[in-house]
Amino acid sequence: RRAGERVMQSITRFITGKLKLKVNESKSAVARPAERKFLGFSFTNGKQPKRRIAPKSLLRFKKRIRELTKRNRGVSLERMVEQLRLYLTGWRGYFGFCETRSVLRDLDSWIRRRLRCFQWKQWKRGKTRFAELRKRGVGKDLAAQTAGSSRGLWHLSRSPALNIALPGAYFDSLGLPRLSEAG
Repeated sequence: RRAGERVMQSITRFITGKLKLKVNESKSAVARPAERKFLGFSFTNGKQPKRRIAPKSLLRFKKRIRELTKRNRGVSLERMVEQLRLYLTGWRGYFGFCETRSVLRDLDSWIRRRLRCFQWKQWKRGKTRFAELRKRGVGKDLAAQTAGSSRGLWHLSRSPALNIALPGAYFDSLGLPRLSEAG
């Protein structure tokens, strides 16, 4: 720890003296890599540390997605996907090279589930829900059971009927990018 503090003082003197830059003391510290975050990233513990998205960055991301996918916004699904596409493309460009791909896959799944909630809410009545499910290839019994369910939106967004009616490929066709794929 003392060696780290000596190096930090030396670097701080160099940055302020030679480069004439200001060092932010509140953001600078001597600590293990897993305990710090740097530009939205942090590192895992272990023999082979991996670059991961910092927890605060994930919280900010989820907050923004919740704002964009609110069920009472009064926009069409296509418009919502367009707004999401703009945000997700930039976010993926910055955070897409993290080494914890499972986090990105989970975020992809979560976003698509929120969109299923939104669409289910848009269909409103049981008749409309039944008709939309049938139109999208869901069997008659499953469509009737799902459309008549008293379960909440979030629970039903993971139901087999909605996964058949609104699969990931449907959102891909609308132009929604996947975070877990490079590109």
